[in-house]
Amino acid sequence: MFTSPDISAVTWRKSTHSNPDQGACVEVSDDLPGIVPVRDSKDPSVGCLVVPSASWGALTASLRG
Repeated sequence: MFTSPDISAVTWRKSTHSNPDQGACVEVSDDLPGIVPVRDSKDPSVGCLVVPSASWGALTASLRG
Protein backbone atom coordinates (compact mmCIF):
# COMPACT_ATOMS: atom_id res chain seq x y z
CA MET A 1 0.00 0.00 0.00
CA PHE A 2 1.29 3.44 -0.96
CA THR A 3 1.45 6.11 1.75
CA SER A 4 1.60 9.74 0.68
CA PRO A 5 4.89 11.32 1.72
CA ASP A 6 4.90 14.33 4.03
CA ILE A 7 5.89 17.20 1.76
CA SER A 8 4.99 19.98 4.19
CA ALA A 9 8.62 20.87 4.90
CA VAL A 10 10.30 20.26 1.54
CA THR A 11 12.22 22.98 -0.27
CA TRP A 12 10.84 23.70 -3.72
CA ARG A 13 12.92 24.94 -6.63
CA LYS A 14 11.70 26.27 -9.96
CA SER A 15 12.76 24.86 -13.25
CA THR A 16 15.43 26.89 -15.00
CA HIS A 17 13.20 26.68 -18.06
CA SER A 18 10.22 28.33 -16.37
CA ASN A 19 8.56 31.22 -18.08
CA PRO A 20 10.19 34.50 -16.91
CA ASP A 21 6.80 36.18 -16.39
CA GLN A 22 5.85 33.46 -13.88
CA GLY A 23 3.24 32.10 -16.29
CA ALA A 24 4.39 28.50 -16.78
CA CYS A 25 6.40 27.33 -13.80
CA VAL A 26 7.18 23.83 -12.62
CA GLU A 27 8.68 23.30 -9.18
CA VAL A 28 10.38 20.18 -7.87
CA SER A 29 11.94 19.11 -4.61
CA ASP A 30 15.10 17.06 -4.14
CA ASP A 31 14.56 16.61 -0.39
CA LEU A 32 12.98 13.17 -0.30
CA PRO A 33 15.02 10.05 -1.06
CA GLY A 34 13.67 7.92 -3.87
CA ILE A 35 10.92 10.30 -4.98
CA VAL A 36 10.58 13.69 -6.66
CA PRO A 37 7.49 15.78 -5.88
CA VAL A 38 6.49 18.03 -8.82
CA ARG A 39 3.97 20.87 -8.67
CA ASP A 40 2.60 23.87 -10.53
CA SER A 41 3.95 26.98 -8.80
CA LYS A 42 0.92 29.03 -9.89
CA ASP A 43 -1.39 26.91 -7.74
CA PRO A 44 0.50 24.87 -5.14
CA SER A 45 -2.70 24.24 -3.19
CA VAL A 46 -3.77 21.75 -5.86
CA GLY A 47 -1.09 19.35 -4.66
CA CYS A 48 1.76 17.63 -6.39
CA LEU A 49 2.64 14.66 -8.50
CA VAL A 50 5.08 12.27 -6.80
CA VAL A 51 7.41 10.54 -9.24
CA PRO A 52 10.04 7.87 -8.51
CA SER A 53 13.54 9.39 -8.75
CA ALA A 54 14.60 6.96 -11.47
CA SER A 55 11.59 7.90 -13.60
CA TRP A 56 12.21 11.61 -13.08
CA GLY A 57 15.84 11.12 -14.10
CA ALA A 58 14.81 9.25 -17.24
CA LEU A 59 12.29 11.95 -18.16
CA THR A 60 14.71 14.84 -17.70
CA ALA A 61 17.47 12.97 -19.57
CA SER A 62 15.16 12.35 -22.52
CA LEU A 63 14.14 16.01 -22.57
CA ARG A 64 17.79 17.06 -22.66
CA GLY A 65 18.62 14.62 -25.44
